[in-house]
Amino acid sequence: MAPYALSQVQRLADRSPSITGPEIVAELVPPPQFEHASFESYRPDLNFPSQLEAVERLGTFAGAWLPQRPSGFFSRTRKPKAELPGIYLDGGFGVGKTHLLAALWHAAPGPKYFGTFIEYTALVGALGYAATVKQLSGARLICIDEFELDDPGDTMLMTRLLGELVASGTRVAATSNTPPNSLGEGRFAAIDFLREIQAMSANFEIVRIDGLDYRRRDIEGHAIAVPRDELDQMVPALLERGSAVTRDDFGDLIRHLSTVHPSKYIKMIHGIDVIALNDVYLLTDQTDALRLVAFIDRVYDAEIPIIANGQPLNEVFDEEMLSGGYRKKYQRSQSRLVALTTGELPPHD
Repeated sequence: MAPYALSQVQRLADRSPSITGPEIVAELVPPPQFEHASFESYRPDLNFPSQLEAVERLGTFAGAWLPQRPSGFFSRTRKPKAELPGIYLDGGFGVGKTHLLAALWHAAPGPKYFGTFIEYTALVGALGYAATVKQLSGARLICIDEFELDDPGDTMLMTRLLGELVASGTRVAATSNTPPNSLGEGRFAAIDFLREIQAMSANFEIVRIDGLDYRRRDIEGHAIAVPRDELDQMVPALLERGSAVTRDDFGDLIRHLSTVHPSKYIKMIHGIDVIALNDVYLLTDQTDALRLVAFIDRVYDAEIPIIANGQPLNEVFDEEMLSGGYRKKYQRSQSRLVALTTGELPPHD
């Protein structure tokens, strides 16, 4: 690699950002790829009628914010059962749940917020519970993408937070790969925890979305790993054309993620165009794997391509992980890693 290139290569392992409550709030909007998402721009797979049905049901949910019309998309008379204040999109990976959630967010009047489960819990950590309730109070809609119940403490925290907000008139929309009354199944057996899940699910109409993973429809179902000599050539080529590139040993990145709170991962990758990784290997520690999942979620939202050598990135989770209680997280991450990895130079903007 040329000396000038060496001096320009950055390392994610050297980035240890800080983040404040107001910065987290400012990021509570849909990811860039869904900046203009709408119900009209969603392309349902007609082989799966539940996709079109989901669009219609979300249109009805959004109709509560609009004046009654004699005709048109939002005039449908069918309403969610029992006028529930929440709607929950359940389905597999890559069926368009986030697109539809973002479309609902765009259709809603403000104030409104859109974030992942971890972003909301990070906001509580940064501001404190009472200040978070004050910040979010008055919102017409709160969207929670990929609602996770991996930690009973976080689950109870979010249940309490949503309960207060719903009681004050806020409506809630969420996505998950598991219905809300099944989210903790097989993970924790505490009676109190299961009671909290059931109480939360009672606020939501559940909308099932079936279909194929759009991220894998037109590409082979595995991440691309490039030979080391090709990676050595690709990085300076990217730098020469002005791309901001990071290059890390996979092990260094995994160790560094353990020192950075997941809420800060979004700032860790700020300003980066391409991520390069050396010597990817199979993970056997579940804590390391879950941190990587959270990191890849942020990389996917930021649409940053990855070039890597070693083990294909979608094969870094071992069999025990893929058959355990967090398997849906790992499967979602595998889907995203297939979409992010490339064996060619990423397109230049």
